[in-house]
Amino acid sequence: MHTTTARAPGPPSIPYAHRAATVALTALAPASWGTTYVVTTELLPSGHPLFAGMLRALPGGLLALAITRVLPRGDWWWKAVVLGALNIGALYPLLFVTAERLPGGVAATLGAAQPLMVAGLAVALLHDRPTAWRLAWSVLGVVGVGLVVLGPQAGLDAVGVVAGLGGTAGMAAGIVLTKRWGLPTGVGPLTLTGWQLTAGGLLLLPLTVAIEGAPPSIDAGAAAGYLWLGSVGGLIASTLWFRGLGKLPVGASAPLVLLSPLVAAAIGIALGESLSLLQTLGFALALAALLAAQLNVPARGRPAEPAEGPGIREDQLHDDELRE
Repeated sequence: MHTTTARAPGPPSIPYAHRAATVALTALAPASWGTTYVVTTELLPSGHPLFAGMLRALPGGLLALAITRVLPRGDWWWKAVVLGALNIGALYPLLFVTAERLPGGVAATLGAAQPLMVAGLAVALLHDRPTAWRLAWSVLGVVGVGLVVLGPQAGLDAVGVVAGLGGTAGMAAGIVLTKRWGLPTGVGPLTLTGWQLTAGGLLLLPLTVAIEGAPPSIDAGAAAGYLWLGSVGGLIASTLWFRGLGKLPVGASAPLVLLSPLVAAAIGIALGESLSLLQTLGFALALAALLAAQLNVPARGRPAEPAEGPGIREDQLHDDELRE
């Protein structure tokens, strides 16, 4: 038995206030992910990226399943595993490896390349040619982030760079596949998040035991760090992110990941770092790129893309997953 996937296109336009609220809620996810670097380096025990990734994913995924009480059906079993592997199982440990081996600025800049990766994959999988407007601003966003966080003292550890690019590419593929597959009828973002967090966490569990062995010693600071990353940076952020992916065009949602390095930079400023004039200009450029990407400027000869994507319908974005 195969579950039907809803692919009805959204309305041609939605009120500006509605769209702005959707963008703002979706942006909370990458903003919270920007705290990963400081939490990892300041609170978590080093050398256990698999354990950190598993603990960030599995408890939240099981909690979401307990709340929604909805399991995948038909081909959504393997789709949930694929999305969980890309968005969670590969991303989380690679993110922690990157945070441990690279300065936060370098790691953040690698993540800022995600909109460009999404644009390339969207051409292949969604047949969605990005407008020159969004492509140009995606490039400028990476440049802006680079000006903020890179400097002459930035270290480039090869393993860290490969891990950062691998995690970024995996999540980019997850974004595009989430948009392509949509959601089964009657399933909401919390359910999809639970499937992915559980699948990713279960994939990491045996790897964690086999490679890292016994869990590290966890003090009060580490417990607080894991709790933050698993709740706000895991279950809550992922639910908001997948909700936004269903309501926004892929070209508008992907640039929101620029918030992650910008939040990381802002945390550095709050901890006493100062910005040079060049860094300030880069910060402004990255913010301008993020905002400009939300403007629906069509390519010449093409109609403007719909304000809502084809995957998750409006009526799926409420609490229908709590129906049972």
